[in-house]
Amino acid sequence: MESVRLPAVATLPDLSTEERAAVLDQLFEPCIPLHTLSVTLLRETSFKSYADLVSSIGLQLAALAQSSSASDREWLQDILAAHPRLGQGNVESTQSRSEQAQLNLGGESSDQSLAELNLLYEQTFPGLRYVCVEVW
Repeated sequence: MESVRLPAVATLPDLSTEERAAVLDQLFEPCIPLHTLSVTLLRETSFKSYADLVSSIGLQLAALAQSSSASDREWLQDILAAHPRLGQGNVESTQSRSEQAQLNLGGESSDQSLAELNLLYEQTFPGLRYVCVEVW
C-alpha cells in the first residue's frame, strides 16, 4: 500500500478548510457531504489521535443514522455511497486503490462475481455497500 502522509493531528485546527478536507479524503473517501459534515469538527476540536478523530466522525454519522429527518438519512447515504463498490475501477483514494488491488487477482470471472455479489448485497441492504476495511 502507498504510504499515506497525514499532518500531525494537533495541527488540524490550524489547517485551511481545503487542507482539512484533504485529510478527510485520505482517511475516508473524497466526499463533499462528508466535508460539509466534518471539516468544521477538525477546526473546532483538538484530538489526541487520529483514532479519536475517526471516532468523533463516527458519532456524527451515527447521529445522522438516528435522525428522524429524511434529509439527514439521505446525507448519510451520500457519504456511505462515496466508498467504491468492491471490484470497481476508478477509485480515488490511496486506501481504496490498495484494497481494490488486493481484489483484482482473479481476472474477469472474479470481477463478474464481485459485481453480482455487490448487486445482491445492495438489494438486500438498500442504500448500503459492502466494504472491506484494512486497518493500518
